[in-house]
Amino acid sequence: MKKLKRFNELLSEVPHQVSGDSMQTSGSDVNFENDSVIKFEEFAEHRLEGANTISNNAEEKGGDALLTHHHFVVKLPFYEEVTDGKFNPTKAQAHYEDLIEELFNRGINFEQIEFQELLGKIEVLGELLIKSKDLK
Repeated sequence: MKKLKRFNELLSEVPHQVSGDSMQTSGSDVNFENDSVIKFEEFAEHRLEGANTISNNAEEKGGDALLTHHHFVVKLPFYEEVTDGKFNPTKAQAHYEDLIEELFNRGINFEQIEFQELLGKIEVLGELLIKSKDLK
């Protein structure tokens, strides 16, 4: 939340910026409206908090719940990338497609943890790409 709060403070400090002016996010090749960037980052921040809670709870529980931990812990860096303003939809799309291809090519030739991690990455990238597409 602190990063988002600071981001909002920086937006309010930009001189002569009118609501609706488009902006380029750092390290990104997508232009969102100011409100859309905030909504996208808020979305990712909320998802990050949820994934972190689920991951920690599953790790604490142990046993078979560790599969859930592995599924959610791999999502955290992707959500953090968005909250840090570094989400690049072009790179994310390529990564997503590579992961889908890996899943397709390997079929069920996975260990349980590998499978959970791969599906967690596919899930988070798909979710972020869909959300970013909706904001254009």
